[in-house]
Amino acid sequence: MKNLLLSSILLLALSFTSCRDTKKSESVGDAIENAADAAGDAVENAADAAGDAVENAADAAGDAVDSAVDAASDAADKAGDAVDKAGDAVDGAVNAAGDAVDNIKAKAGDAVDAAGDAVDNVKAKAGDAADNATDAVKKEADKLKTGI
Repeated sequence: MKNLLLSSILLLALSFTSCRDTKKSESVGDAIENAADAAGDAVENAADAAGDAVENAADAAGDAVDSAVDAASDAADKAGDAVDKAGDAVDGAVNAAGDAVDNIKAKAGDAVDAAGDAVDNVKAKAGDAADNATDAVKKEADKLKTGI
């Protein structure tokens, strides 16, 4: 752009120095007009290129934002799934612990019942043994009384 401006100034200066020749000055005027048109076209092309670059940058930024939103959404979904699985695992552990406690209570109840039955059996056998001993003592006492 700077070179174009300097060239235009140089052509303008040359046109003033050779004013005698009209044809030359017309061709210099045409050259200046052509240079101005070319400069206008270059500015227009640069503006179009800059607009395209800005549009492409905006599209790329929008795509990056969309990708970031999608990634964050996926991460949130995966975190939610992990929380659900952890909750399920905790529920399973609580249920298993509850089942274990219920089984222990049932087995303890069975053991208490079995112990009670054993005590009852021991009492019954002790009662039978005491009855047998009493009968034996009575028989012996009767033998001693009768002398037989």
